[in-house]
Amino acid sequence: MSSHREAPEISKDPVADNTDVYAFVSPDKPDTVTLIANFIPFQNPFGGPNFYEFGDDVLYQIHISNSGTGKADISYQFRFRAEIRNKKTFLYNTGPITSIKDPAWNRPQYYSVTRVERGRSRVLARNLAAPPVNVGVRSTPDYAKLARQGIHTIGTNRKVFAGQRADGFFADLGSIFDLGTLRPFQMAHLIPSAAAMGVNGLQGSNVHTIALQVPIRDLTRDGTRPTDVLDPKSVIGVYASASRQSSKILDDQLGIPVWHGPHKQVSRLGNPLFNEVIVPMADKDRWNVLPPHLDKQFAQYVTKPELGGLLPVLYPGVFPRLAAYKKPRADLAAILLTGIPKGVVPGFQNCTGPVQADLLRLNVAVPPSDSPNPLGLVAGDAAGFPNGRRVFDDVVTVELRAVAGLTIPLVDPSFTPDDAAGAIKDGTSNTNADYLSWFPYLGNPAGGYQSKPGRPAA
Repeated sequence: MSSHREAPEISKDPVADNTDVYAFVSPDKPDTVTLIANFIPFQNPFGGPNFYEFGDDVLYQIHISNSGTGKADISYQFRFRAEIRNKKTFLYNTGPITSIKDPAWNRPQYYSVTRVERGRSRVLARNLAAPPVNVGVRSTPDYAKLARQGIHTIGTNRKVFAGQRADGFFADLGSIFDLGTLRPFQMAHLIPSAAAMGVNGLQGSNVHTIALQVPIRDLTRDGTRPTDVLDPKSVIGVYASASRQSSKILDDQLGIPVWHGPHKQVSRLGNPLFNEVIVPMADKDRWNVLPPHLDKQFAQYVTKPELGGLLPVLYPGVFPRLAAYKKPRADLAAILLTGIPKGVVPGFQNCTGPVQADLLRLNVAVPPSDSPNPLGLVAGDAAGFPNGRRVFDDVVTVELRAVAGLTIPLVDPSFTPDDAAGAIKDGTSNTNADYLSWFPYLGNPAGGYQSKPGRPAA
């Protein structure tokens, strides 16, 4: 999965767990960039009466690096607070919620947005209302309306949304984590079985989304809107983080733990699947607390990925050329740690310089595609992953094919990929609500009443 349970400690703290980060030039407003950070994985739509919400004790941030240092030059901070309107009921709502101001909603949540640049903070908005979760047909009878009311305009050309969405990430989690099985190719696995269609392990799951749409000029190092794809100033690096205060003390009066002290990062995410399948388990928690500009120490796991060594073992005879390739994986280092330099892909680059850092790199001079391909750059669509990431990009397939050797010829023309490298996939697609063609682009969340719990197989 992208980052839903990627490290031992953060898996115990889902409210602070980054799941996915997206960054793309907005298709319907191409003078803006949309930044999305998802949190709180694997939400059961019917998980009440204490439904999912952002943490009042978590500092959520989306960071922009535009100076070539791998450090955050601009940060957008989001702080939340929840209220209880009726302290004499256990109910989330005491009647239908017909607007985000409806008094029948017993636990509304509000948030502020702060922009930090070069150490200077500016509050952009306060007391913005988040929409409720999608409880069901009686409690939230027109959820799309509630979600629209949760889209707020800041100034003249900036939008923000914070609330529940359908999880747009898709992957066959049950198969992949069963000794690296890919159902469409499991007949070739070391422990074979009949080929089958992939199963989306995120089906029916919701997440909590922070989405921000801002003018491109807000994010570039010189405050302009670049038009030259080959101009280094056209590239930004993006990552998201969640931080908690450094100490926790049990309050006997409130009966809950209360946090104190300065904020410390407990989770971060740039490229999908980086900490999930590249960083070894013993280093995952440490990776989560470090800033990206210190990622050089993890480069060894990128240039010699464990999964790249496992594929020829798990699929005997399928990847002989990959098995024989012993050079450091410079292709993966470029894609994940520095960006792709000029001259590798004709007419394209998204390099942020020599500093190795896990950042989602976006060349903002690349316009949205008229015919988007979910396989992104490897399929000739330069507006898609790994040039940023759109909500519909099939990042699992792209990264599987890259690890399998499909992208090695970009930096080593002497290498010919195995035939399977261009066909490997987990066989899934989005089976949750359809993506939207407008902000915040992720579909409406599944409703509690409407959802049907699955029956696990024996």
